Amino acid sequence: MRVLKFGGSSVANPERIKSVIDILKEKKKGGEIFTVVFSAFGGITDTLIKASQLAAEGNLAYKEVFNEIKERHVNAAKILTDKSAIEEIYSNHEDLESLLQGVFLIKEVSDRTMDHVLSFGERNSNYIISKALQKEGINAQYLDARKIILTNDQFGNAKVNFEASNSQIVNYYKDLEAIQIVTGFVASSADGSTSTLGRGGSDYTAAILGAALNAEAIEIWTDVDGVLTANPKLVKKAFSLKSLTYTEAMEMSHFGAKVIYAPTIHPALQKEIPLYIRNTFKPQFPGTIISKEKDTESTNVVKGISAVNEISLMTLQGNGMVGVPGIAARLFGALSDAGINIILITQASSEQSISFATSTDDADLAKSIVDQKFEFEINAKRIDPLVRVDDLSIVAIIGENMKAFPGIAGKLFQILGKNGINVVAIAQGSSELNISFVVKKHDVAKAQNAIHDVFFLSENRQLNLFIVGVGLIGGTLIEQIKDQRKYLKDRNKLEINICGLANSRKMLFSIDGLNVESWNKDLDGGEQMNLETYIEKMKSMNLSNSVFIDNTANDQVSPYYKNILDASISISTPNKSAASSTYENYLALKSLAAKRNVQFMYEANVGAGLPIISTLNDLISSGDEILKIEGVLSGSLSYVFNNFTQDQSFSDVVKKAKELGYTEPDPREDLSGLDVRRKIVILARETGIPMEKEDVIINGILPEECLNAKDVDDFFETLESNDGIFSDLIKTADQKNEKLRMVAILEDGKARIGLESVDVNHPFYNLSGSDNMLVFTTKRYNERPLVIVGPGAGAQVTAAGVFAEIIRIGNYLS
Repeated sequence: MRVLKFGGSSVANPERIKSVIDILKEKKKGGEIFTVVFSAFGGITDTLIKASQLAAEGNLAYKEVFNEIKERHVNAAKILTDKSAIEEIYSNHEDLESLLQGVFLIKEVSDRTMDHVLSFGERNSNYIISKALQKEGINAQYLDARKIILTNDQFGNAKVNFEASNSQIVNYYKDLEAIQIVTGFVASSADGSTSTLGRGGSDYTAAILGAALNAEAIEIWTDVDGVLTANPKLVKKAFSLKSLTYTEAMEMSHFGAKVIYAPTIHPALQKEIPLYIRNTFKPQFPGTIISKEKDTESTNVVKGISAVNEISLMTLQGNGMVGVPGIAARLFGALSDAGINIILITQASSEQSISFATSTDDADLAKSIVDQKFEFEINAKRIDPLVRVDDLSIVAIIGENMKAFPGIAGKLFQILGKNGINVVAIAQGSSELNISFVVKKHDVAKAQNAIHDVFFLSENRQLNLFIVGVGLIGGTLIEQIKDQRKYLKDRNKLEINICGLANSRKMLFSIDGLNVESWNKDLDGGEQMNLETYIEKMKSMNLSNSVFIDNTANDQVSPYYKNILDASISISTPNKSAASSTYENYLALKSLAAKRNVQFMYEANVGAGLPIISTLNDLISSGDEILKIEGVLSGSLSYVFNNFTQDQSFSDVVKKAKELGYTEPDPREDLSGLDVRRKIVILARETGIPMEKEDVIINGILPEECLNAKDVDDFFETLESNDGIFSDLIKTADQKNEKLRMVAILEDGKARIGLESVDVNHPFYNLSGSDNMLVFTTKRYNERPLVIVGPGAGAQVTAAGVFAEIIRIGNYLS
């Protein structure tokens, strides 16, 4: 004998009921012996509650709700059954209508009456399905569970009298040939009144029958693929578990896994009957088996993540608690007497405080009771009034194997810290079966996703990118991500999702990641861009492992960096405005990133894709001392002077550099030395020198009238009129067999920038294209300085520099 139970979603409409009948026909054809428990049609129980409440309020709208209920059942009966069944359904609804009319007249609905009203959901659904099975030629018989399951009179959530119920069940099932179609959820009290087993009670009905009949198995058919590792509505990568132990299943149900109704497990556990959680819509999928056997095949130490929302955390504290016996007994005894369920308890070893979590619905009563219970101590200032914090959730990781693996808690809280999730309270039992912790309700989805990635998808790390600026550099970065995505996933186990995009006109978001194939077209259809709104939307999405990418070249975005870092979101940017702003702001950003345990990275600020800042930091971290830094730090200026000869004008070379994208939109930023100044300031700060931009001496090369040109076009006209100055400079250098280079030098705590003519023995002499070159003279690299050389400008290399930082952030967050 197997006991099968189908939930409300499985029988929500006639089409779904037909699918269930097909499943039962296949089982019957295969020779299986079974009895079946059905819930009410999907949504009917809630609708019955609504009708009762409206009636109790004296609101005639209850009649409209009643008619909806009646229409659903009658329509289903017409489609699935014959005339006699339809007449019975009409009769049932006459009884229900009379009951609701009584509620309306007395304007009150007791728990006893509500149970009677709710019973019509299961009674109608099971009667219709039994008749539908008969119509299909299956020997099926309707069984009202009120005949066989007996309870106390705790209406709304009645307690089962197992001794009496088991006897009734066994006697009833003797020598039965017909397949019994049994009403879930409902039972009867000792005086014959209708009682119910609590929401989810249809599962419980199946377990009660299974235990009484010593069933081979109990199958719970629902709308998901068994028990999943986490809530799939919050964790998109959640997947079904092959097996769970009874204990693991009970823990998961306690902490919010709605696919399992906790009381269901106890009867099955006592008789060691395996429970199967199956998907009605995927009948071939094996689902999850719950039994006494531990899973020896899975490599996952943690079996599941669950959460309970709408939690309030209460804390009783005070010096008067220390060393005083009986405080906890008084506290929890008072709460127990009031029927308040405690979900989590934690106490400091100092005995100065006890914290406990309850449903927010119980919080007002809990505070009132505790403050009253300890009124004397509170008035005497020995104990403080109970402190209450709302809008919290409890998250729990569960697994029987956790006790055998050290470091689980460390790994758990490390990943929460890296994602900026503050843990309000922690509880772990000595059995080490679960670790529970309290977080803000706002962080519950982020916490579960971060944990799930680490414990269930540890081979894959996921980054969620938010990109502002999709011009030359930003667009190139997206293309590089698209081209390298598969490789990173396969070889580096790194998945990159672009969850936000923005240009100067539009912005677009997707929690599941935007389409990298059509991002450009999709962005055109986005909402109007507003930078502040973009930042707030990114924060409100609250995704784990988030990274903000600023690909702009203006000063409008960097003022938001503090806000972003404070939200525990890492930053990577080629925009130099933040790192080269005031030294105070630079330090504040670095300090905030460290405080929030996230990354503030700006490698591309100095050398595009060259590893300049990282190399410098490695030298310093390893104990080396920087004596001197010399650099051609502008790919733009490198290109200009590498291609400037006596055969062409200086202005033509600058125009060409701008056309190729090597210069800033306004080439004066490069030629004036202002861009190089920002870079040498950043390098100075990385060495520990508190340098401001004003401290850098610039020996400029542009005439004043070029610097003061009203716009870029005017600048080029003015530059062309001054080509003679630069012709003289190149002629002089050629005569000495030297080359012109715009060089930045940091030495003895001071920085200067200027045009220099270098000979064939200098490393800068052989620069070509748009290459940058950094020469580090240190205590270790003294006689032969350390040289870094490579392309220092262009969208491809700059985007590659940002891309490399994204990967480093991914490695850090793993």
